[in-house]
Amino acid sequence: MSFALVIGAGPAGLMAAEELGRAGHKVVVVEAKPSVARKFLMAGKSGLNLTKDEPSEDFLAAYGAAADWLRPMLADFGPAQVQTWAEGLGQPLFTGSSGRVFPEVMKASPLLRAWLLRLDGYGVEVRTRWRWTGWSVEAARFDFETPQGPQTLSPAVTVLACGGASWARLGSDGAWAEWLPETAPFQPANMGFEVAWSTHMQPHFGQPLKNIVLKAGDQQVRAECVLSERGIEGGGIYAVSRALREGAKLHLDLVPDLSEAQLRDRLAAVGKKQSTKNRLRKGARLDAAKLALVMKCARPSPVDLAPVLKALPVPLQGPRPMDEAISTAGGLRLSALDDGLQLKAMPAVYAAGEMLDWEAPTGGYLLTACLATGRWAGIAAAKAMTSGQMDTTG
Repeated sequence: MSFALVIGAGPAGLMAAEELGRAGHKVVVVEAKPSVARKFLMAGKSGLNLTKDEPSEDFLAAYGAAADWLRPMLADFGPAQVQTWAEGLGQPLFTGSSGRVFPEVMKASPLLRAWLLRLDGYGVEVRTRWRWTGWSVEAARFDFETPQGPQTLSPAVTVLACGGASWARLGSDGAWAEWLPETAPFQPANMGFEVAWSTHMQPHFGQPLKNIVLKAGDQQVRAECVLSERGIEGGGIYAVSRALREGAKLHLDLVPDLSEAQLRDRLAAVGKKQSTKNRLRKGARLDAAKLALVMKCARPSPVDLAPVLKALPVPLQGPRPMDEAISTAGGLRLSALDDGLQLKAMPAVYAAGEMLDWEAPTGGYLLTACLATGRWAGIAAAKAMTSGQMDTTG
């Protein structure tokens, strides 16, 4: 009996399996780790941000250069459809003030349990501890290391959903890249950056910088970030991490609700005889973490503090290691895929999720695109199985 193979049991792979199973096909999902969707569950520990409720063009813009390529997939399964899908799995949702959408329980585990039950109802078989070790493209044969020893599968169609190259301990190690053509080198995305802090910064490690605007090149975002022993990280940094990775300098507006002129007036009202710290604390109302940051990054202390507070330079030393990044850029080049996410050089093999060369900030964009591409590839693979016609023209 012919069957569909899905390699990787993260959100993209499970969504592909759902569409293949819904279409009535036998589906085998293989996962290298002892359990499925480990990165998905890890993301849900601090609150599962499923998607973001905002106008479609604003949502698409978050994907940068990949926006046009992703447009049809996100039009078919974007924020509204993700919400309907999650609610159909029995998960009531709420939308935060920023537009981010979460399950009311905040966790990922209830949604995953319901999802796996649905897949089981479709007859989808999940095999864990099956690690992909190689393949024969000509024979459409896939080799695996399993608890039962080496195994080989010869599916009718295959969807690859192997993830990127961050958080290897959760299953995304990028090892598959050596087997596929047209693969762009991996780079960290949504990651922290290293800063050589002086000892006086130690009391502020773990403290958030709130009510700030982060500036990187032409990009500006109002969000929080966190000072850490290793540098600076958090949602605000992740939002501008691509620009920083590509060489932009980081500047922080520590007082975004005041203009430079208003800030200068407030600082002057404190009195010139006051120390710099007192002028910053009283005039700009900086908290201890912001004050320490200014004293670290604005030496020697300028006479006019207002422009410094509106664009404080933070001396970054480079991104944190890729395995610590929330996601990665790089992977299978989009030019290697046809409109159905089939590999042009490998008929009946499709790819989806973070193993493709696109990136997006956190905030629901990553997960939505993983679900959307997984669904798109699953539908295309299901149609190919139904028709029995595999496109071999590339």
